[in-house]
Amino acid sequence: MREELAKDVVREMEKTTAKSLPKSQVTLTHPDRVYWPDEGVTKEGLANYYAQVWRFMEPYVVNRPLALLRLPDGIEGHQRFFQKHAWKGMNENIEQITDPKDRGGEKLLRIADFDGLVALVQSAVLEIHPWGATTDSWEKPDMITMDLDPGGEVAWDNVIAAAREIKERLEDEGLAGFVKTSGGKGLHVVTPLKPKAGWAEVKAFAKRLADSMAAESPDRYIAKATKAERTGKIFIDYLRNGRGNTAVAAYSTRARPGAAVSMPLEWTELTADIGPAHFTIDNTPPRLDALPNDPWGGFFAAAKPLEKKMKR
Repeated sequence: MREELAKDVVREMEKTTAKSLPKSQVTLTHPDRVYWPDEGVTKEGLANYYAQVWRFMEPYVVNRPLALLRLPDGIEGHQRFFQKHAWKGMNENIEQITDPKDRGGEKLLRIADFDGLVALVQSAVLEIHPWGATTDSWEKPDMITMDLDPGGEVAWDNVIAAAREIKERLEDEGLAGFVKTSGGKGLHVVTPLKPKAGWAEVKAFAKRLADSMAAESPDRYIAKATKAERTGKIFIDYLRNGRGNTAVAAYSTRARPGAAVSMPLEWTELTADIGPAHFTIDNTPPRLDALPNDPWGGFFAAAKPLEKKMKR
Protein backbone atom coordinates (compact mmCIF):
# COMPACT_ATOMS: atom_id res chain seq x y z
CA MET A 1 0.00 0.00 0.00
CA ARG A 2 2.77 2.43 0.90
CA GLU A 3 4.53 1.70 -2.39
CA GLU A 4 1.34 2.34 -4.36
CA LEU A 5 0.75 5.56 -2.45
CA ALA A 6 4.29 6.70 -3.18
CA LYS A 7 3.78 6.01 -6.88
CA ASP A 8 0.55 8.03 -6.83
CA VAL A 9 2.35 10.95 -5.18
CA VAL A 10 5.13 10.83 -7.78
CA ARG A 11 2.55 10.78 -10.58
CA GLU A 12 0.76 13.78 -9.10
CA MET A 13 4.05 15.69 -8.81
CA GLU A 14 4.85 14.89 -12.42
CA LYS A 15 1.41 16.09 -13.53
CA THR A 16 1.78 19.32 -11.58
CA THR A 17 5.22 19.96 -13.02
CA ALA A 18 4.04 19.20 -16.54
CA LYS A 19 1.08 21.59 -16.20
CA SER A 20 3.36 24.41 -15.08
CA LEU A 21 5.67 24.14 -18.09
CA PRO A 22 4.96 26.14 -21.25
CA LYS A 23 3.55 24.34 -24.26
CA SER A 24 4.42 25.11 -27.86
CA GLN A 25 2.41 24.82 -31.05
CA VAL A 26 5.61 24.38 -33.05
CA THR A 27 6.08 20.86 -34.41
CA LEU A 28 9.50 19.32 -33.99
CA THR A 29 10.46 17.26 -37.02
CA HIS A 30 13.00 14.49 -36.36
CA PRO A 31 12.81 15.05 -32.58
CA ASP A 32 15.34 12.27 -32.01
CA ARG A 33 18.05 14.05 -34.04
CA VAL A 34 21.13 14.21 -31.82
CA TYR A 35 22.65 17.64 -31.31
CA TRP A 36 25.22 16.75 -28.61
CA PRO A 37 26.40 13.16 -29.27
CA ASP A 38 28.72 13.15 -26.26
CA GLU A 39 25.77 13.78 -23.93
CA GLY A 40 23.04 12.14 -26.01
CA VAL A 41 21.04 15.39 -26.16
CA THR A 42 18.45 15.39 -28.93
CA LYS A 43 16.34 18.09 -30.53
CA GLU A 44 13.44 17.09 -28.28
CA GLY A 45 15.75 17.10 -25.26
CA LEU A 46 16.81 20.67 -26.06
CA ALA A 47 13.18 21.77 -26.37
CA ASN A 48 12.40 20.12 -23.03
CA TYR A 49 15.33 21.91 -21.40
CA TYR A 50 14.11 25.29 -22.62
CA ALA A 51 10.59 24.54 -21.37
CA GLN A 52 12.02 24.00 -17.90
CA VAL A 53 14.07 27.23 -17.85
CA TRP A 54 11.70 29.47 -19.83
CA ARG A 55 10.29 31.26 -16.77
CA PHE A 56 13.82 32.42 -15.93
CA MET A 57 15.13 32.95 -19.46
CA GLU A 58 12.28 34.82 -21.12
CA PRO A 59 13.22 38.49 -20.47
CA TYR A 60 16.75 37.97 -21.78
CA VAL A 61 15.72 36.65 -25.22
CA VAL A 62 12.28 38.01 -26.19
CA ASN A 63 11.85 41.23 -28.16
CA ARG A 64 15.56 41.61 -28.80
CA PRO A 65 17.44 41.39 -32.10
CA LEU A 66 19.22 38.04 -32.17
CA ALA A 67 22.33 36.50 -33.63
CA LEU A 68 22.03 32.73 -33.85
CA LEU A 69 24.44 29.83 -34.18
CA ARG A 70 22.79 27.04 -36.19
CA LEU A 71 24.28 23.54 -36.45
CA PRO A 72 21.81 21.41 -38.44
CA ASP A 73 23.85 18.24 -37.90
CA GLY A 74 24.74 18.94 -34.27
CA ILE A 75 28.06 19.94 -32.75
CA GLU A 76 30.01 17.25 -34.60
CA GLY A 77 28.57 18.12 -38.02
CA HIS A 78 30.26 20.19 -40.70
CA GLN A 79 27.44 22.70 -41.15
CA ARG A 80 27.75 25.76 -38.92
CA PHE A 81 25.93 29.02 -39.62
CA PHE A 82 26.15 32.24 -37.60
CA GLN A 83 23.05 34.08 -38.70
CA LYS A 84 21.49 37.46 -38.07
CA HIS A 85 19.08 37.22 -41.01
CA ALA A 86 16.42 34.82 -42.29
CA TRP A 87 17.19 31.52 -43.99
CA LYS A 88 15.20 29.36 -46.37
CA GLY A 89 12.32 27.56 -44.68
CA MET A 90 12.57 29.55 -41.46
CA ASN A 91 9.62 29.05 -39.11
CA GLU A 92 7.16 31.94 -38.98
CA ASN A 93 7.46 32.12 -35.19
CA ILE A 94 10.93 33.55 -35.74
CA GLU A 95 10.01 37.12 -36.58
CA GLN A 96 11.71 39.25 -39.21
CA ILE A 97 12.09 42.87 -38.13
CA THR A 98 13.38 46.03 -39.74
CA ASP A 99 16.39 47.78 -38.26
CA PRO A 100 15.25 51.42 -37.97
CA LYS A 101 18.75 52.55 -38.97
CA ASP A 102 18.87 50.26 -42.01
CA ARG A 103 15.34 50.20 -43.41
CA GLY A 104 16.49 49.04 -46.82
CA GLY A 105 18.77 46.30 -45.52
CA GLU A 106 18.16 42.67 -44.65
CA LYS A 107 15.70 42.16 -41.85
CA LEU A 108 16.91 41.10 -38.42
CA LEU A 109 15.48 38.31 -36.27
CA ARG A 110 13.47 38.29 -33.05
CA ILE A 111 11.28 35.97 -31.01
CA ALA A 112 8.28 37.07 -28.98
CA ASP A 113 7.33 34.00 -26.97
CA PHE A 114 8.03 30.36 -26.18
CA ASP A 115 6.85 29.28 -29.63
CA GLY A 116 9.64 31.41 -31.04
CA LEU A 117 12.19 29.68 -28.82
CA VAL A 118 11.00 26.22 -29.88
CA ALA A 119 11.15 27.38 -33.50
CA LEU A 120 14.84 28.11 -32.90
CA VAL A 121 15.28 24.58 -31.56
CA GLN A 122 13.53 23.18 -34.63
CA SER A 123 16.00 25.15 -36.76
CA ALA A 124 19.00 23.68 -34.89
CA VAL A 125 19.91 26.92 -33.14
CA LEU A 126 22.32 25.81 -30.42
CA GLU A 127 23.41 29.26 -29.26
CA ILE A 128 21.32 32.43 -28.83
CA HIS A 129 23.12 35.79 -28.75
CA PRO A 130 20.83 38.79 -28.14
CA TRP A 131 21.53 42.48 -28.36
CA GLY A 132 21.79 44.38 -25.09
CA ALA A 133 18.67 46.36 -26.05
CA THR A 134 15.05 45.56 -26.78
CA THR A 135 13.18 46.42 -29.96
CA ASP A 136 11.07 48.82 -27.90
CA SER A 137 14.19 50.92 -27.39
CA TRP A 138 16.65 50.10 -30.17
CA GLU A 139 19.09 52.91 -29.45
CA LYS A 140 19.07 52.74 -25.64
CA PRO A 141 20.71 49.60 -24.19
CA ASP A 142 19.23 48.08 -21.04
CA MET A 143 22.37 46.22 -20.01
CA ILE A 144 26.17 46.21 -20.15
CA THR A 145 28.06 42.93 -20.53
CA MET A 146 31.69 42.64 -19.47
CA ASP A 147 33.06 39.35 -20.82
CA LEU A 148 36.03 37.93 -18.92
CA ASP A 149 37.97 35.70 -21.31
CA PRO A 150 41.01 34.06 -19.69
CA GLY A 151 44.09 33.33 -21.76
CA GLY A 152 46.18 30.22 -21.35
CA GLU A 153 47.56 29.45 -17.89
CA VAL A 154 45.11 31.73 -16.06
CA ALA A 155 43.83 30.16 -12.84
CA TRP A 156 40.06 30.06 -12.38
CA ASP A 157 40.41 31.82 -9.02
CA ASN A 158 41.88 34.79 -10.89
CA VAL A 159 38.84 34.94 -13.19
CA ILE A 160 36.59 34.97 -10.13
CA ALA A 161 38.69 37.75 -8.60
CA ALA A 162 38.37 39.78 -11.81
CA ALA A 163 34.59 39.40 -11.77
CA ARG A 164 34.44 40.55 -8.17
CA GLU A 165 36.65 43.54 -8.98
CA ILE A 166 34.31 44.56 -11.80
CA LYS A 167 31.36 44.25 -9.42
CA GLU A 168 33.12 46.51 -6.91
CA ARG A 169 33.94 49.10 -9.57
CA LEU A 170 30.36 49.06 -10.84
CA GLU A 171 29.05 49.57 -7.33
CA ASP A 172 31.40 52.53 -6.93
CA GLU A 173 29.55 54.01 -9.92
CA GLY A 174 26.16 53.31 -8.35
CA LEU A 175 25.49 50.36 -10.66
CA ALA A 176 24.69 46.73 -9.93
CA GLY A 177 26.66 43.76 -11.22
CA PHE A 178 25.22 40.30 -11.84
CA VAL A 179 27.37 37.31 -12.73
CA LYS A 180 26.89 34.28 -14.97
CA THR A 181 29.08 31.57 -16.36
CA SER A 182 29.70 31.87 -20.07
CA GLY A 183 29.34 28.16 -20.70
CA GLY A 184 32.71 28.47 -22.42
CA LYS A 185 35.91 29.58 -20.68
CA GLY A 186 35.00 32.60 -18.60
CA LEU A 187 32.45 34.73 -16.79
CA HIS A 188 30.12 37.54 -17.75
CA VAL A 189 29.39 40.42 -15.39
CA VAL A 190 26.15 42.03 -16.53
CA THR A 191 24.79 45.39 -15.42
CA PRO A 192 21.10 46.30 -15.79
CA LEU A 193 20.50 49.82 -17.08
CA LYS A 194 17.60 52.16 -17.37
CA PRO A 195 17.46 52.60 -21.16
CA LYS A 196 18.51 56.25 -21.19
CA ALA A 197 22.08 56.36 -22.58
CA GLY A 198 22.89 55.60 -26.21
CA TRP A 199 25.14 52.89 -27.63
CA ALA A 200 28.21 55.10 -27.96
CA GLU A 201 27.98 56.25 -24.37
CA VAL A 202 27.45 52.73 -23.02
CA LYS A 203 30.32 51.29 -25.03
CA ALA A 204 32.61 54.15 -23.96
CA PHE A 205 31.78 53.45 -20.30
CA ALA A 206 32.57 49.75 -20.74
CA LYS A 207 35.83 50.59 -22.51
CA ARG A 208 36.92 52.97 -19.76
CA LEU A 209 36.20 50.30 -17.17
CA ALA A 210 38.25 47.70 -19.06
CA ASP A 211 41.07 50.15 -19.80
CA SER A 212 41.33 51.27 -16.17
CA MET A 213 41.65 47.69 -14.93
CA ALA A 214 44.26 46.85 -17.57
CA ALA A 215 46.23 50.01 -16.76
CA GLU A 216 46.24 49.35 -13.02
CA SER A 217 47.02 45.62 -13.30
CA PRO A 218 48.78 45.06 -16.65
CA ASP A 219 50.18 41.76 -15.41
CA ARG A 220 46.65 40.39 -14.92
CA TYR A 221 44.39 42.12 -17.44
CA ILE A 222 44.34 43.19 -21.05
CA ALA A 223 41.69 45.30 -22.76
CA LYS A 224 42.81 44.67 -26.35
CA ALA A 225 41.62 41.80 -28.51
CA THR A 226 45.18 40.85 -29.53
CA LYS A 227 45.35 37.08 -28.97
CA ALA A 228 49.14 36.99 -29.00
CA GLU A 229 49.24 39.14 -25.86
CA ARG A 230 46.60 37.25 -23.86
CA THR A 231 48.68 34.38 -22.47
CA GLY A 232 48.55 34.48 -18.69
CA LYS A 233 46.08 37.38 -18.72
CA ILE A 234 42.34 37.93 -18.70
CA PHE A 235 40.92 39.76 -21.69
CA ILE A 236 38.25 42.17 -20.44
CA ASP A 237 36.05 42.20 -23.52
CA TYR A 238 33.94 45.35 -23.58
CA LEU A 239 33.17 45.02 -27.30
CA ARG A 240 29.87 43.23 -26.61
CA ASN A 241 28.37 46.64 -25.93
CA GLY A 242 28.31 48.25 -29.35
CA ARG A 243 25.23 48.56 -31.52
CA GLY A 244 24.67 45.24 -33.29
CA ASN A 245 27.09 43.35 -31.04
CA THR A 246 25.83 40.50 -28.91
CA ALA A 247 26.61 38.23 -25.97
CA VAL A 248 25.32 34.73 -25.31
CA ALA A 249 21.99 34.80 -23.50
CA ALA A 250 21.45 33.71 -19.92
CA TYR A 251 20.44 30.02 -20.00
CA SER A 252 21.40 29.60 -23.66
CA THR A 253 23.18 26.39 -24.52
CA ARG A 254 26.66 26.41 -26.02
CA ALA A 255 27.57 24.49 -29.17
CA ARG A 256 30.45 22.67 -27.51
CA PRO A 257 31.05 19.22 -26.05
CA GLY A 258 29.34 18.78 -22.69
CA ALA A 259 26.13 20.69 -23.53
CA ALA A 260 27.04 23.51 -21.16
CA VAL A 261 24.80 26.54 -20.64
CA SER A 262 25.41 30.14 -19.62
CA MET A 263 24.21 30.10 -16.02
CA PRO A 264 23.21 33.09 -13.85
CA LEU A 265 24.59 32.81 -10.32
CA GLU A 266 24.29 34.44 -6.95
CA TRP A 267 27.63 36.01 -6.07
CA THR A 268 27.87 33.68 -3.08
CA GLU A 269 27.79 30.71 -5.48
CA LEU A 270 30.84 31.91 -7.38
CA THR A 271 33.53 29.61 -6.00
CA ALA A 272 36.36 27.45 -7.26
CA ASP A 273 33.91 24.53 -7.39
CA ILE A 274 31.86 26.23 -10.13
CA GLY A 275 33.79 26.31 -13.39
CA PRO A 276 32.71 28.18 -16.55
CA ALA A 277 31.11 25.09 -18.09
CA HIS A 278 29.88 23.48 -14.87
CA PHE A 279 26.19 23.89 -15.63
CA THR A 280 24.66 21.83 -18.41
CA ILE A 281 21.34 20.94 -19.99
CA ASP A 282 21.26 18.00 -17.59
CA ASN A 283 21.99 19.62 -14.23
CA THR A 284 20.45 23.07 -14.71
CA PRO A 285 16.72 22.24 -14.29
CA PRO A 286 17.20 20.44 -10.95
CA ARG A 287 19.45 23.29 -9.78
CA LEU A 288 16.74 25.86 -10.52
CA ASP A 289 14.03 23.71 -8.94
CA ALA A 290 16.07 23.49 -5.75
CA LEU A 291 16.72 27.24 -5.45
CA PRO A 292 14.41 29.31 -3.22
CA ASN A 293 14.70 32.29 -5.59
CA ASP A 294 15.69 33.19 -9.13
CA PRO A 295 19.44 34.01 -8.89
CA TRP A 296 18.82 37.04 -11.12
CA GLY A 297 15.34 37.79 -9.79
CA GLY A 298 16.23 41.38 -8.97
CA PHE A 299 18.02 42.10 -12.25
CA PHE A 300 15.72 44.61 -13.91
CA ALA A 301 14.61 46.15 -10.61
CA ALA A 302 18.27 47.05 -9.99
CA ALA A 303 18.56 49.05 -13.22
CA LYS A 304 19.95 52.58 -12.95
CA PRO A 305 20.66 55.20 -15.61
CA LEU A 306 24.28 55.40 -16.72
CA GLU A 307 26.12 58.44 -15.42
CA LYS A 308 28.43 60.16 -17.89
CA LYS A 309 31.52 60.28 -15.69
CA MET A 310 33.31 57.40 -13.99
CA LYS A 311 34.50 57.98 -10.44
CA ARG A 312 37.77 56.15 -10.99
